[in-house]
Amino acid sequence: MSALLDCLAVCAGRALGSLARYLVSLAPLKSVGDAGFPLATLLTNVVGAFAIGFIVATVAAGHEMDSRLVLFLKVGVCGGFTTFSTFALEGVGLVQRGEPLVAVVYVMLSAGLGMGAVILAQQAVA
Repeated sequence: MSALLDCLAVCAGRALGSLARYLVSLAPLKSVGDAGFPLATLLTNVVGAFAIGFIVATVAAGHEMDSRLVLFLKVGVCGGFTTFSTFALEGVGLVQRGEPLVAVVYVMLSAGLGMGAVILAQQAVA
């Protein structure tokens, strides 16, 4: 029963995070430059990274937080809002554990392979 409640907490948070991301996409944010720099996505990624960092730091500082609430906020809301928040948290964690080279490789591979996967998918459909 506990695992089911954990899953429900994640799903509920994910729904709110996804809705928040959608609402940000509707905001009248102007693109930067002629290339149409994706300002809304950048804002979403930075806000999501801040939020997950705040949640993790709050728990690490010893502030009492129900584990289900952490799942709701960290995995659910932040995960629904942007997976970039987890990516940023894991990259910082590698640096903090004394693995800066691994962090750089992780960042480069994530960005490069992610973009490559998009191109591959587009070519597969075309």
